[in-house]
Amino acid sequence: MSTEAVAELNACFGIRERVTFKQTEGGLIVAEVGNAQATARIALQGAQVLDWTPAGGQPVIWVSPGAIYTAGKSVRGGVPVCWPWFGPHATEAESPAHGFARTQCWEMVQAQQLSDGSTTLSLRLLQDANTRLLWPHDAELLLLVNVGRRLQIDLLTRNTGDEAFTVTQALHTYFAVSDVREVSVQGLEDLPYIDKVDDGARRVQSGPVTFSAETDRIYLDQGGECVIHDPGLQRRIVIRREGSRSTVVWNPWMEKSVAMADMGEGAYRGMLCVEATNAAEDAVVVEPGGEHRLQVSYRLASL
Repeated sequence: MSTEAVAELNACFGIRERVTFKQTEGGLIVAEVGNAQATARIALQGAQVLDWTPAGGQPVIWVSPGAIYTAGKSVRGGVPVCWPWFGPHATEAESPAHGFARTQCWEMVQAQQLSDGSTTLSLRLLQDANTRLLWPHDAELLLLVNVGRRLQIDLLTRNTGDEAFTVTQALHTYFAVSDVREVSVQGLEDLPYIDKVDDGARRVQSGPVTFSAETDRIYLDQGGECVIHDPGLQRRIVIRREGSRSTVVWNPWMEKSVAMADMGEGAYRGMLCVEATNAAEDAVVVEPGGEHRLQVSYRLASL
């Protein structure tokens, strides 16, 4: 994207001392948001929140030290948008994993400074002939990001056609933690889950979720709140969502992370994904003229 395009974005959507658009060395356009409550960065490619740091605190959203900022590749970390399918395509092995929204360009719709001191950005997915080949349905996808004392993200799918369609999706959030081996996730106790590390075996969670090896699970029938307890950073990350009855918990651990060129040696210890999803049997059917809203909010609390 040209320097002129960045200048136009700043002219149309920039807010003095609140929202500024810049270009990374890899060519991605990033909106930098800052107010008295928090700072954040959102890439226009993929509408991907890259980080969020409450005022006076440490980063809550994690980005890999080896992240690659380039067109056509999702940045390792932040909050990738997986849509209109989560994981591999159900029938087409050649289709991109986690859909196309996370690597597609999005357009700015609006930037607002709200009366409560927070800042909201609205973005719309740009679809084209290539995306229509991958997913031939009439739909509009919007992402709303509210940056303040809490981070709230709304992913809104609208059916603009005359036939129902089904989506699976995720806000694939990477959280910054002191050491994944020392943290736990509470709020998923006694829930059934699909263990993707063990060929999709069905299990039931006993106690808080803790981490000592590769973890990749889809927790089912969970639509409320869960919490990351991090004694090393003396904080809790409180996760609330709506429009979702499934939660993915993921950490690649050492062997898999070493094979990821954009991960960095030992970086897996500083991150944990807890994802608000519509996955497995939690797939969503959107009727003609209907819409589905997947909403998450994150806030900090002390231990």
